[in-house]
Amino acid sequence: MNSLGRLRALVCVAVAVASVVVVLGAYTRLVDAGLGCPDWPGCYGMLGVPESIEEIGQAEARYPGIAVEPDKAWPEMVHRYFATGLGVLCLCIVGLAWFQGQRLVIPIVLTALVIVQGAFGAWTVTLKLWPQVVTAHLLGGFATLSLLWWYATALWPTIVAMPVPRKLAQFALGAVILQIAVGGWVTSNYAALACPDFPACHGELLPSMDFERGFDFTQTIGPNYLGGQLDSDARIAIQVTHRLGAVIVLLFVGLLVFHLRSRPFGWALGSVLGLQWTLGISNILFDLPLWVAVLHNAGGAVLLLMVLTVNVALGQTQESHFHKRTQVQ
Repeated sequence: MNSLGRLRALVCVAVAVASVVVVLGAYTRLVDAGLGCPDWPGCYGMLGVPESIEEIGQAEARYPGIAVEPDKAWPEMVHRYFATGLGVLCLCIVGLAWFQGQRLVIPIVLTALVIVQGAFGAWTVTLKLWPQVVTAHLLGGFATLSLLWWYATALWPTIVAMPVPRKLAQFALGAVILQIAVGGWVTSNYAALACPDFPACHGELLPSMDFERGFDFTQTIGPNYLGGQLDSDARIAIQVTHRLGAVIVLLFVGLLVFHLRSRPFGWALGSVLGLQWTLGISNILFDLPLWVAVLHNAGGAVLLLMVLTVNVALGQTQESHFHKRTQVQ
């Protein structure tokens, strides 16, 4: 394997690890393990999770009043271990890309993003699941995965014609990103079950909602946000916004699927879109089953990468046409 082959393999491994980190992050939030360790980067001042009687005694002495729960500490620590591994991989990518003479912009941005993610991970714990930080941390994870995927496509510059209007692809990508952001706000404010029914909410199409409180991005630092601090009307506003966002995503991505209907990729994109809707509705109707919720988060990542792929392919096609025109002239 030559140097370029090693770089490609390393980036593929990084994409896989970033995917695991995103899924583990969702799992950690959903099992309420975000504060499983009250400190960072260790856990009760230890590299691992305190499990023996002696270790638990030491942990309780260091953090009096906080119950040591290994079952919640382990998901948090495993998430941190994988995130640390991703950071190491990104540093290796920078080194190998430099050795290869490749452009270093994306590898350096990736490494910086992972470092910032580490800071957000620490603040998630020290600021007691402050929703603004939790949402930013989630978006940072998706951004890291997307940038790695983009870099992978750049290392395999295969020109694939996509019969899709570029503006439509861009709007679809923007809609998916905004929907993921709102989804992060849903989970960080524990609004997933604000409406126990679908498509209505508490039996009403227009329930009582408080958008001002629901989208108050100045929630104060200090309280423990485990379980959320917002009242019912505020959480309903967040949940209903997420539902409306799903309709917008269905419209734009559905149009992409229509344009790509003659291609296997189009059918795959349509299947992921349909699965996301099925998982989202199942979350509500079946009281947020753990693995359904985790899969819904993972499905959002897959949908994002697929729509990003369409945009990258359109960009490569446009660049190829530009070079051809330049050569002719």
